[in-house]
Amino acid sequence: MADDTAAPGSTTASEPGTATAEKEAREQAAAYDRESRYRTQLGPWKWVVAVLGTALTLFQLYTALFGTFTSIIQGAVHVGMALSLVYLLYPARRAGASKPGVPPHDVLLCALALGANGYIVVNYEQLTTQSVVFGFETVDVVVAVAAIALILEATRRCVGLPIVVIAVAALAYGYYGPSMPIFSHPGFTFDALVSESVYSSTTVFGTPIQVSSTFIFLFLFFGVILVRTNIGKFFNDLAFGLTGRRTGGTAKAAVVASGLQGMVSGSSVANTVASGSFTIPMMKRAGFRPQVAGAAEAAASTGGQLVPPVMGAAVFIMAEYTGTPYNELILFAIVPAALYFLGVFCGVHFEARRTGVLGTPKDQLPVLRSLLTRLYLLAPLVVIIGLLLAGRSAANAALFGILTALLVSFLRADTRLSARQFARLFEDGARTALPVIAACATAGIIAGTVTRTGLGGKLAGGIVDLSMGSFALVLVLTMLACLLLGMGLPTTANYVVTATVAAPILVELGVPIVAAHFFVFYFGIVADITPPVCLAAYAGAGLARANPMRTGVTAVKLAIPGFLVPYVFVLEPQLLLQDVTVTGFAVTLLTAVVGIAAVSAGLIGYTPGGHPAWRFALVAGGLAGLYPEPLISVAGLAMVAAVVVAHRLRRGGDRDGADQNRADRDAAVTP
Repeated sequence: MADDTAAPGSTTASEPGTATAEKEAREQAAAYDRESRYRTQLGPWKWVVAVLGTALTLFQLYTALFGTFTSIIQGAVHVGMALSLVYLLYPARRAGASKPGVPPHDVLLCALALGANGYIVVNYEQLTTQSVVFGFETVDVVVAVAAIALILEATRRCVGLPIVVIAVAALAYGYYGPSMPIFSHPGFTFDALVSESVYSSTTVFGTPIQVSSTFIFLFLFFGVILVRTNIGKFFNDLAFGLTGRRTGGTAKAAVVASGLQGMVSGSSVANTVASGSFTIPMMKRAGFRPQVAGAAEAAASTGGQLVPPVMGAAVFIMAEYTGTPYNELILFAIVPAALYFLGVFCGVHFEARRTGVLGTPKDQLPVLRSLLTRLYLLAPLVVIIGLLLAGRSAANAALFGILTALLVSFLRADTRLSARQFARLFEDGARTALPVIAACATAGIIAGTVTRTGLGGKLAGGIVDLSMGSFALVLVLTMLACLLLGMGLPTTANYVVTATVAAPILVELGVPIVAAHFFVFYFGIVADITPPVCLAAYAGAGLARANPMRTGVTAVKLAIPGFLVPYVFVLEPQLLLQDVTVTGFAVTLLTAVVGIAAVSAGLIGYTPGGHPAWRFALVAGGLAGLYPEPLISVAGLAMVAAVVVAHRLRRGGDRDGADQNRADRDAAVTP
């Protein structure tokens, strides 16, 4: 069994999938994404990793088929096996990834992770009944401290330091509550703080891990199957076949393909380097500037996590937090996700028109007839969506999606798995889930502490006071909080943090709970392309050989709907299919489409002569058109219409002048 595999949570480079492109993608992933900094030379420990990984995946499939255990037992098995794998795969320092074997201290940490969580499983009855009444024994406290330390260190290794710092700060806040100068609370004793963090179903084994150990793992495994069977490559071929010949076709195809692939992954950086290893060079060859190529890939790959039905796995946690059925949430997400990608699509279109980038020649694109004969490869997604809309549970839909993908893969030689590849699937499924599991466990510490101390309500009151009663300012401050909290955190973790800290602020002010949670979810996601810490844009810049900060700024321009749409659906929840009327929804959607296109054109500079005044008029008119107040909206749309007419007149004059010049040249050479 080979040690080197694709980065957990990523796809492999296909298309011009040269060894050089794949190597470059791995290097960029390792540079900006901790999930990709794993050991590739495990030596004899590769068999231990294979056994543990396969056992974890089989455990998840078993409980999905025959029913889960109680939340703490289910979570302890889930977390214990995942942490043990993290310590075998992820070194304490980046340099350790290239060294052969696994050092003894990591083997010890692996054993401790299994032992601590095994202790919870074996002593479950005592820890959740007698100990709660009579107090926890010293050994219980020691195990709890060890479990928390192991979770935080594992998260640091495979996710990063920011979320660990937040978790440590949350624990410190829980302990030093009475001494805090602001937002003080009665506090907890050390024994109570650590014991209740581990032996209850509200913190480490709270909602994030409960959802991770049931729904999320199955959908991540489904994504692994799509990648390993090359079914995911069909998404790329379909995107290039449909859009490749259009103006700026390579970028448009990259947007569509990255959106399709990104929805089954919880890592913006992994999505960017996986798709970008071949889409970014194609965009550059077509004529796009390097920073535009990197930004287009980053914006699309990040936005893939907004696309139902998977949405970077955070949607499963959102269903629990909001009390809204999962199959309803994915319906609510359709229009905002479509508007996001409309904006990115408009951005690359206007950039292509402005710079004269044409489509890809027909002979370099997939043959449409061949694509039509492979449409059945979409069956796994159709099955999942169909079952969800029919009211089946997410776990049930994921299981049938997995089965459908495996069955479909046997129909073609290029998607069929060998026996060895099939066996390797189970290990790969566990590897992919490790960063998500670690992040969910640490996010549970943060969410549990915020809930137990009442910090969420206190922060909400503080922001309301700071805004001096201005609802618009509350939205802006909440957005800034989400962007700050979302920097450097994976999708599921940043949603848990922002949903715990920021969403209650909006709910207290009367925003519908679904709209409030979508608001914080969107800004947590677009933090990955928002300077100064925009890891997805940095990864795209690395592949494009572009300036990282310019790439980040360009990504924001392309993804401007990700910053505008949340305001629109908070002010007008009909975009989330809340309290819908036919007329109201149609008007809101139309103004949103026109407004987004106008803002995109203005930011890109596709205006008459590229004059700053025209750009300002488009941006201002587009923003006014998005505002759900009839007079302001109409005035904004009128401003946009005026710029469009001026642009048409200018283009007509340019064409007439070109035609006259051509006629003069023809007359000059006529005998």
